Parts: sequence; structure tokens; C-alpha cells
Amino acid sequence: MESKNKRMRVGEGKISGTVSIFLGVLSLAGILCFKFPEQLTTPEFREVYTPELVENLMLGAIIATFLFALVSMLLAKNKKLAVYGVALGTMAVVLGGLTVEGRAVEKLNWSLGLDWLILDLLVMVLIFVPIELAFPKNKLQTKFHEEWRTDLIYFGISHLAIQLFGVLTKKPAVAFFGWMNLEGVHTWVNDLPFVVELLLALVVTDLFQYWAHRIFHSHYFLWRFHSIHHSTENMDWLAGSRTHFIDIFFTRSMSYIPLYVLGFSTLTFNVYIVFIAIHAVLIHANTNINFGFLKYIITTPQYHHWHHCKEPEHYGNNFAVVFPFIDMIFGTYYLPGKEWPEGTGLVDASFPKGFLKQFAFPFVKNPFKNDLLPEEKSER
Repeated sequence: MESKNKRMRVGEGKISGTVSIFLGVLSLAGILCFKFPEQLTTPEFREVYTPELVENLMLGAIIATFLFALVSMLLAKNKKLAVYGVALGTMAVVLGGLTVEGRAVEKLNWSLGLDWLILDLLVMVLIFVPIELAFPKNKLQTKFHEEWRTDLIYFGISHLAIQLFGVLTKKPAVAFFGWMNLEGVHTWVNDLPFVVELLLALVVTDLFQYWAHRIFHSHYFLWRFHSIHHSTENMDWLAGSRTHFIDIFFTRSMSYIPLYVLGFSTLTFNVYIVFIAIHAVLIHANTNINFGFLKYIITTPQYHHWHHCKEPEHYGNNFAVVFPFIDMIFGTYYLPGKEWPEGTGLVDASFPKGFLKQFAFPFVKNPFKNDLLPEEKSER
């Protein structure tokens, strides 16, 4: 799909100006986390980083905000982005960003995951934006395509509500399996070598997610919600975030069942979460990197783009999140050599634009057209 916006090119000052604004916004959000840690940071995630680490990140981000703004000022004909960057950096300094210090935090019953949002967004941008710029699959697609703001909102809300999703998705597993005496199983799993335990966690959760994913494709009402994820025609590092709350709740609940029943160690659970977070972004990314023989072992962008393809004859394939062999076992594997789909998205559905409208739409209306001929209708 050709975007109305053009891809940014090195040397124009737009990339550096955009980076400056991005870092400035993250710096201001970080200051809020330092000032209101009880309400804006998650207790589980606070255990992963130290106050010294985030203090240094804050300092580095503010300095980088001004440096990238300076580069943009020197290179760009239009200085608007540079001015915005300087303004954001100045606000961060005035609000005390250079002198913030971590403190003891009282644990509340609720909180927003702004710290998780900031750090995950920063890491994903640092990893995938350079990859998509250097090795794009769709060379005409810009980072700022028509729906990038919608996808960013999905990304932000899913991260801010991480504690809520964690509580909600854990409840079904506890309700159905909490009565079982699982200590013996937990001990056996925890005694496994770390690599074996992690591999076991990946395999069993992928099996559960495979069937959860497939159910959303096969049940006409659930497909209304999951089809929002398939509505994007601009596959990139943000595309995987476009997922309805109903979809997130059901899929994460299914993946939580084996994690709860088998009782994986905290280390394995944390590594699993980090791996899945990065890998989920990778398989939606706008990159044509050739993974060689690895694409037959682990899912890749080519593999998952076929799952999102517009070609009706190839619908209903590649449901596995991590391991292609699961699709091979259940007869839903499709990977035609080095070929890629001609496009992604939905040919037989129509969704409104914007997060709030897309959230409400599946509850009240069927997004799929009723005036199609039988041969034009798809089976996802």
C-alpha cells in the first residue's frame, strides 16, 4: 500500500527532529513517574530496574533531546520539529528532570503501567525503527502512515492497563485450577535446567495460544473482535498492538493457564514475557530480513505476514505465535519459499477509524459486508 506520506530520508533533518520530540515526550512522562510512582508505576516491573538506571536514562534522554534538536536545526529547512524538541527538553529541565531521584514507593492496590510503557516503547523503537529503515519490506511505507496514531494508542493503552490485564487474565486459571494440589508439579518444573524450562514454557503456551487464536478465527462473533487486528494494511512494529480488549483478555487468559498450572520460576516467566514482547513486534515488522533456516524453526515476519494476507485462497493459515511446527501438526502451515503476500488487511470488512470507534464497533455491528457474492466472501 502506497502511503500519502513519504518516507523520511537521512540528511533532511526530519528524522533527528522527530527523534528529539519522541525523547522529549518520554522525558516528560518519566518525570511524572518519578513524581507519582505509586499511581504510575507497576510494582512487578519496579523490581526489574533500579532507581540509578532510570535516573541515568532520564539524564541521557534529556541531553539527547537537545542534541537531536540541534542536528535538526542545522539540517532542516523547516525548523518546526527542532523548535518542538527544544521546547519539550526545556520543559523537562524546568520540571526537574536533571535532578530527579528515586524513592521508596508505597504499594497500592492499583496503578497505571506508565513506566512499562516508557521503557518498552523506548526499547522497541531503538530495535525496530532502524531495522525497518535499513531493511524495509514495503519501501514506500512511512512510519507515519494514515493509522499510526491509532496503533500507537493501542500500544499505549495496553501497556498502561498491564496490571488490570494481569489480574483479569489470571482469574480464569485460578478459578479452574486453583483447587488442585500443584506443588509437586511446580517443584518438578523448577528443578529443570533454565533453558529446558524456558523452552517448555514457550511450547506449551504456544499450543494454548494457537487454539485460542484459531477459535477467534472460526467463531463468527469472536472474529468481529479479532478482525480488528487484521484490519491494518500497514504492517510494521506497531501493527501487532492493534488488538481489541476482548481479544487480549481471552488470548492472554489461555496462555496464562499453562504458566499457572506448571508453576514456572519467576526468572523463566520474566524472560518469557520479554521474549514474547519483542518477538510479537518482530513478526509484524515491515522488514524483509532473510532468517535462513531459522524461519522453519521460529515464526518470522514473512510467516506471519502470510497470516495477515489479503489473498482469500491463503486464509486460515499460520496461527502459531512462536513455533511453525504447531501449524504443521494441525495442517495450517503455509510458507511458499521466499514469496510474500501481495498485501495485508481485510477485503470483505469495513471498520471505522480511531481507537474508541473500533472498540465499540464489534459489540453493536458486524464489520463484514452483507452484499458480497458467495465466491467473494472469505473464511479466515
